[in-house]
Amino acid sequence: MTALAMDRITPVAGAAIQPDRHWRLAALAMLSVRMIQGFIYWGGGSRRFIYAPSKLDAWGGHEWMANKFQTAMPGALLGMDHVIGFMLRHFWLLYAGVILFSAAELIAGAALMLGLMTRLSAAVSMAFSVVLMLMFGWQGATCIDEWTMAAANLAMGATLLLAGSGAWSLDNLLLRRTPALAGRGWFRWAAGSLPLPLRDGAFQGLALLVLAFVLGFDISTYSYYRGSVIGPFHGGPVSPTRHHLTLSGATLLPDGGVRFHVYLDAGTPEAPAHVMRAELLDGAGRPVASWDTAILAKLPPAAFVNDYAYNRFKPGAFGLVAGMGAAATITLPAPPDAKAASAAVALQLTDVDGRSFAARLAAGG
Repeated sequence: MTALAMDRITPVAGAAIQPDRHWRLAALAMLSVRMIQGFIYWGGGSRRFIYAPSKLDAWGGHEWMANKFQTAMPGALLGMDHVIGFMLRHFWLLYAGVILFSAAELIAGAALMLGLMTRLSAAVSMAFSVVLMLMFGWQGATCIDEWTMAAANLAMGATLLLAGSGAWSLDNLLLRRTPALAGRGWFRWAAGSLPLPLRDGAFQGLALLVLAFVLGFDISTYSYYRGSVIGPFHGGPVSPTRHHLTLSGATLLPDGGVRFHVYLDAGTPEAPAHVMRAELLDGAGRPVASWDTAILAKLPPAAFVNDYAYNRFKPGAFGLVAGMGAAATITLPAPPDAKAASAAVALQLTDVDGRSFAARLAAGG
């Protein structure tokens, strides 16, 4: 804040405002944090609205943001997987949510860079960081990349919430034009040109409360995803690198065919999963019927009932292929030896990496 603006501010009840060189120097030191925090969120919104509008094109293919959201479902925390699933099933709610979230990112990011309503914008950026952590924090091919970004953004937003803008900001310009804003509580809490209207002890308490939230949220999620805090390192409850299939509702049909539900609930969204073989196993674990790559690759569209319209299970060049978060009910045709299939007790799928996933069979009509 400029010396001119400070000279024009009168004492406010509960906290006399005096020129404070240290506060201004701290604000200057915080410029890099404010600018980059703002640029990160402005960049997220501007990519979708300006530079890569295909991300908001629900009819344009795999770049549509719904595909990205679906990849987050398997590892999302605190019920966010159910929220995502609900939105994926209700298109207009999903579309409105994507547009509003992108617009809020764009506006909050621009406001931070400009120093306009800085503390309010910082609080919005903190909310973004929490939501993104709960959705995507488990992902990252070489490390938990999404966690790292959200954790850093949360800390940056918290710092700006407490410190404000203070230097080279539109908040300062507003205060210079209308000095009476210094006496308005909403301006002191929402903008960033002045210290918060708190005495030293109260400000210290608020700062420690914010610190406790940031540390608690970031460290607890890190411990959940990777351990290494009070326990050993682990790969996470949901692997961000190794694809995993969960089979359920496997049913042996009267003609020897099989119907089952499958969910791709772990792995990287950067590459699809490939199922190369399906087998029926007897009680000793021996195959009694199988569907090889060629058969799986030629399954008709009617054999697939996908839960969601975005990432889906479908036939591919080398068997079945699925994007991260895909879930579907699949029907396999009767094998050549349908009589042998009657001895089966389990269904097993094998992926391109040789990993197998199985479920017990139930007799069905």
